[in-house]
Amino acid sequence: MPVKLVFATNNKHKLEEVADKLNGRIELLTLNDIGCHDDIEETGTSFLANASIKSHYIFDKFKLNCFGDDSGLEVVALGGEPGVYSARYDGEHGNHSANIDKLLKNLQGIGNRRARFVTVISLIWDGEEYFFEGTVDGTIRHERAGTSGFGYDPVFQPNGFDITFAEMTLEEKNKLSHRARAVEKLAEFLYST
Repeated sequence: MPVKLVFATNNKHKLEEVADKLNGRIELLTLNDIGCHDDIEETGTSFLANASIKSHYIFDKFKLNCFGDDSGLEVVALGGEPGVYSARYDGEHGNHSANIDKLLKNLQGIGNRRARFVTVISLIWDGEEYFFEGTVDGTIRHERAGTSGFGYDPVFQPNGFDITFAEMTLEEKNKLSHRARAVEKLAEFLYST
């Protein structure tokens, strides 16, 4: 019988990516699955802080093994923006199109388009907290390409590829994405305990 683990999200794209990496060996529960309909505010100023806020909220309230994550895009020429504000870069949380528009506008005329995606996972397992990080380097395209994925995927081209994350299948993206790399470290830890 698989071990149960709560993922402090209801984001279906994140759930698909993580479930694919865990290969059914761990039963992944969502916030809905445990009856949590609270809006967990991300008030941290780093990915690590926000991931930790989510996992602690769930553990403190439900006493279940859980993990939270925070991810974002860091663009070198913009001093690391949008960073922890990636999901609400243009003001409204989760408006991917407006966030991309603002990013492309802020990069107009800038030659250095290097960027990286970052994911930090905070796992609370038997009351102890562990952190796992994954990154992927790439560049920001001048215009959108592809319809898969979410967030900044249509403009992010990972190093070594000539297509964006949004032009990849879920399986292709899951071989190299920042979240996939962090989840691989999480899975390695879980399977070794």
